[in-house]
Amino acid sequence: MLTAKQKTISEDVSSTESKENAQPVRRRIQSVERALSLLELLAEATDGVRLNDISSTLGLNVSTCHHLLSTLMDQNYVAQSGKDRAYFLGNKVLELSRSRMRQFNLADAAMDELRGLNKRTGETVHLAVLQGDQLVTIAVLDSHHAVRVVSAPTGKADAIHATATGKAILAWLPETEFDRIITHVGMTGFTENTLTDRETLLEELRHVRRNGFSLDREEYQPGVICVGAAIRDHAGAVIGSFSCSMPTMRADKKRLQSIQTDVMDTARTISDSLGGDLAQNADEQNIKTTI
Repeated sequence: MLTAKQKTISEDVSSTESKENAQPVRRRIQSVERALSLLELLAEATDGVRLNDISSTLGLNVSTCHHLLSTLMDQNYVAQSGKDRAYFLGNKVLELSRSRMRQFNLADAAMDELRGLNKRTGETVHLAVLQGDQLVTIAVLDSHHAVRVVSAPTGKADAIHATATGKAILAWLPETEFDRIITHVGMTGFTENTLTDRETLLEELRHVRRNGFSLDREEYQPGVICVGAAIRDHAGAVIGSFSCSMPTMRADKKRLQSIQTDVMDTARTISDSLGGDLAQNADEQNIKTTI
């Protein structure tokens, strides 16, 4: 039988153990939760969303929604249409998405298929990603032919507008993002074939979306033709691209068509392995902000 003192000690020990075993109470910040709910709402919408619709869907008053939207717009997480004043996701969300993808080793995931393309065609294969404003080549598989494309070492290049890998990525960016990158990087003329006019490049990118592959017709290096395609992740977002490069002497019409088919098939296989979807026509209809 416990004495009064022993009971007190026992109760104190039990109380201490209870506190140690209890899960810490996490403080929830209401304004943060509301901002995240707002972003998720815009992400799920197929078009821009008006202020009153945001207010009614989230169950918040209009004034609160307006303050949240203003703050998110200041930080570029939300943008607003100039026509109907509807709200949609801003470019900062794209930057975060790219940062997340940089943590994912695309080279490892795609390498088996790229080696297969390299072996079947015998031509040089490049794998690239967009980091900020820069096109970055992260892997190169050299040609097996005696006469081959001499590739620059992996790294950054201000040639996103002049390469097949760059065009394959640019084709699926929102127009505002396209303009931001082109304005910052510029459109250097590397050869006499380089597209240095914005409207001409936009038309070229429309063909990329329509055909499912991109072309570099001696636009970056004289005497070199490249065929490229985009790689998509499980959400359908473009996370990188690759190209098959060859000297013009081996790029006759029949062989070029064969490589175009092989490149598209390879892109589809890689994207499928990542849970992606290469239904370009569906994307062009659904993504209304795409150029």
